[in-house]
Amino acid sequence: MAAAIRQAAVFLSLWALCVLSKPTEKKDRVHHDPQLSDKVHDDAQSFDYDHDAFLGTDEAKTFDQLTPEESKERLGMIVAKIDTDKDGFVTEGELKAWIKKAQKKYVYDNVERQWQEFDMNRDGLISWDEYRNVTYGTYLGKGRGNRAVESVTVKQ
Repeated sequence: MAAAIRQAAVFLSLWALCVLSKPTEKKDRVHHDPQLSDKVHDDAQSFDYDHDAFLGTDEAKTFDQLTPEESKERLGMIVAKIDTDKDGFVTEGELKAWIKKAQKKYVYDNVERQWQEFDMNRDGLISWDEYRNVTYGTYLGKGRGNRAVESVTVKQ
């Protein structure tokens, strides 16, 4: 009888643990491509999202300043670049490749800009001091009463 009560108590304890425990957080294991634009994608309101995705953010800003005639001429030159097989038509694959190219250019340009900002002594390397100074400079400065971190040791 005592063994049966002990078994029932263990069973109820395990059941309560399972029911009351917090569910595990679902992890997203899929790599998502970066957004094509930071603008809202609503073609009923505006084509700005498509404009950024197709041209790239920087090029889209340039196009905003052009007259309709200049814009049409420039788009014609871009379409000629997109049409890689030169058959006079842009396929879905060619358009996707063009958009991916625009995305990569944006990422590489952003990395280059940030690299220049962090590599303060222009030696092609970013030291911990350079990173810390650019990232946390005003927070770790001695003028604010905070003590700056002198070194970091990483144990493996």
